[in-house]
Amino acid sequence: MLNTKILIVEDEVLIADYIAELLEEEKFTTIKLAHDEDEAKFLMDSFLPEIILMDINLNGLNAGIELAKNKNGKAKVIFLTGQYDYKLMNDALQTNPDSYLTKPIKKQDVIAAINLVIIKQKANFITIKDGYDEVKISLDDILFIKSDANYIDIQLLNKKYTTRQSLDAFLEEIQSDNFKKVHRSYIVNRSKITKKNSTSVFVNEIEIPLSRKLDFEL
Repeated sequence: MLNTKILIVEDEVLIADYIAELLEEEKFTTIKLAHDEDEAKFLMDSFLPEIILMDINLNGLNAGIELAKNKNGKAKVIFLTGQYDYKLMNDALQTNPDSYLTKPIKKQDVIAAINLVIIKQKANFITIKDGYDEVKISLDDILFIKSDANYIDIQLLNKKYTTRQSLDAFLEEIQSDNFKKVHRSYIVNRSKITKKNSTSVFVNEIEIPLSRKLDFEL
């Protein structure tokens, strides 16, 4: 996905430019640079990057860690650091980054880290047709899927998408253990189940029938 939106947050201009050049050589086309905290906040809100290469020691204040805690949406963070300090790295790891790279930055390390994030992201999304548009849906946002003849309804928290597909084909496509067929007409995201009894599972207050033929445990 060479059009993946990448934000480089690095106060050393030469390093930021060097990383951008490495990415451009690999044909990544959607790259923005931020050299301070305010610029980074603005671009996280407006550019909405999918991957952030984040300098931990931004302006010498470790501001990268705080920025990572307040990143936009589901953006993935790869930390950049020029030193190894146990407490600093422990604080950084608490933000659950996808990777971290040490300076001096090496091309093969940057590209490998970004490609790994892209592979993980791709595995966690499904793309469906919505009219004439293609919509990318995060699997984490799906509550359950209901079958209706030759169509399925993909239920999110505040939205529903309908597409022509079978439940079994959906399961085959996503290849995720988080999703379980609990009834001939329903697949449920196991992580969204809030309650279960002998005949039903519940996603929040929505009751979904549980097939007697299926051996299902939370």
